Amino acid sequence: MTEGKRQKQVAIEIAKELNDIFLKMGFTMLDGGMISISSVKITPDLFEARVYLSFFQVKDPEAVLEKFKEHSSEIRGELGKRMRHQLRSIPQLTFYMDDTLDYVFKIEKLLEDIKKEKPGDPSKP
Repeated sequence: MTEGKRQKQVAIEIAKELNDIFLKMGFTMLDGGMISISSVKITPDLFEARVYLSFFQVKDPEAVLEKFKEHSSEIRGELGKRMRHQLRSIPQLTFYMDDTLDYVFKIEKLLEDIKKEKPGDPSKP
């Protein structure tokens, strides 16, 4: 299912505002690493926003994700103050861990391992 034009516009605006909110609330640098918003997906009825967070060198990503979930109402309140003239109702925020970066590193490592193996090596079956 593809996103409509309005969904994309709202998702982009929410991502911009959340980035600023995270900076002001001190949520960009936690647990020895950096957190950023990789994408925001919004439901067709505009009542739920799924916020995908990317973690870089964070020691315990699950604990940090829980911290975001605990503060979601506070973050939503701040988002409501900023977007009250643009949206009829402020969407519920649901935070998810974006593991795309981990997946990319895993694939790159596998490709490097394949490259290191020499074709026709008698020691390999």
